Amino acid sequence: MSAPRQPAPLLFESREARLGALDALPRTLWLGGLTHAQGRLEPRLGALVALRDALIKGRVPPAHDWQWPAPDIAHALCDSFAELDLAACCTGRQELTDVVVQSLLFHLDFIVDYRDRGADDAQATDMALQAFAADWQDRRGQMDELLDVFGKLPDDGNARWDLIPGLLRSEGWRELLRIRRVLERLPELAQCIRRLGRARPADEPDAASSAPQPVEREAVARSMQRRTVHVPDMPGETRGIHRADRIARMLPAEAMLLAHPVLRLVWHARRAERTLLCYEDDDRLQQQHHGDAPVQLPRPDALHERRLEMGPLLVCVDTSGSMQGSAGQVAKAVVLEAVRSAHAQGRACHVFAFGGPDEVIDVEIGVNAAGIGALAGFLGQGFRGGTDICGVLELSLARLEQAAWRSADLLIASDGEFGATPALVARLDGAKASLGLRVQGVLIGDRETIGFLEVADAIHPVRDWRRYGDDAHGAGDSPVHTHQLTALYFPGALRTRQNIDATVSGDVASRAVRAGLRRGDPLPDALCNPERSDPT
Repeated sequence: MSAPRQPAPLLFESREARLGALDALPRTLWLGGLTHAQGRLEPRLGALVALRDALIKGRVPPAHDWQWPAPDIAHALCDSFAELDLAACCTGRQELTDVVVQSLLFHLDFIVDYRDRGADDAQATDMALQAFAADWQDRRGQMDELLDVFGKLPDDGNARWDLIPGLLRSEGWRELLRIRRVLERLPELAQCIRRLGRARPADEPDAASSAPQPVEREAVARSMQRRTVHVPDMPGETRGIHRADRIARMLPAEAMLLAHPVLRLVWHARRAERTLLCYEDDDRLQQQHHGDAPVQLPRPDALHERRLEMGPLLVCVDTSGSMQGSAGQVAKAVVLEAVRSAHAQGRACHVFAFGGPDEVIDVEIGVNAAGIGALAGFLGQGFRGGTDICGVLELSLARLEQAAWRSADLLIASDGEFGATPALVARLDGAKASLGLRVQGVLIGDRETIGFLEVADAIHPVRDWRRYGDDAHGAGDSPVHTHQLTALYFPGALRTRQNIDATVSGDVASRAVRAGLRRGDPLPDALCNPERSDPT
């Protein structure tokens, strides 16, 4: 038998029930909801809960369903919400919704103050509604700018909204807006940056990871086939006894009937009816014939693994003197698109700006109040000197050793006027082999260089980069027919494995010439290893 339930204390139950709606509201709305000058407490709290839930779901409750404020104010607020399209901004964003509701409480609470200043009820209400609409008209314009540049609102745009307006009036933000217009004419950058990273497999296969694998396929082959045919009543194997009319195979008991003067008639009747007891014989014949049959034939096919994408981004931007003007604007567009993609897809993004030796600026940029300021300041920086790729590559390799960045890919935006040391190229190749690192290059120039070809796995050219600077004035495409001039006309200059294996030192080459060897002749071991040769 269960223990009797203890009655709940009823001393403060009725008073607490009035505040039950606070459980569904965040604490930031408690003070405004409890101390507001308009309306009664219970309808006000219930209306705030309903309005907040509806805005998060992307809609505005009909004016006749509002329990608070007064019907005329509710109709005016519905018109303001529809005109500003606040429901679309609040969809799925609880923090922004709380800011909207908090702002609504703030402005409606001023109706009493407007009355104290001499306005009548209609004028005071109209002043409060106009102030709310003007406030969010300004904020909607700022939101539109943020959405245009980054595709989504900042992560902390609601908590630090006091910092956002100042950032949007800065010179750096104006530079971001101008670079965003450059991006609209470079849609291929977004596709290139999306392919970076190795966090998860994509839907499409990766042709670069093809490896021959034995794959069986169905085919039809003509072959010799054997089958066994059963031939009844052919002398061969006795299987049993059955009724028939074969005299040669009838049982002895049936033959004894022939010697009897009366039973012989029975024998003839049985023979006529084929009911004599006879031995059952049969035989089997083997037949051969040619026919088509399905077979499984193995063949070496390329097995494509699924391409990896959607990982952290490491972006290296060339800000040397050769990147000034139009090339620099395209490089900044690469940075902005990387930050946009990382913010939209929830990825980390670390950007390096490099110039000459020991000239590297690196910063991890996120789309928040601090990140927007950092991005605006970063895009305004540059070294305008020489170009040294080694320092920034060493920092990138060090970053890849950290657990959070092991699945990152590297993007280099440059005109390619640089060269890495053989030791650094070897370290980069080692990271590609051990970590699966992929290095993508954005070529902002007319042709690739040996230095770019040695470090990048793939190069994406921006052939019409001259059009995007302030001094473009209708500049056209690249004056050369292809950006692959170096690979076409100087293939032996690249430090590929084939070229390295085929390269000999100058001392060995001079010994070969003195020995009278010609192109294609194998080098004797004595020439390659002079210390092993016979001293005589």
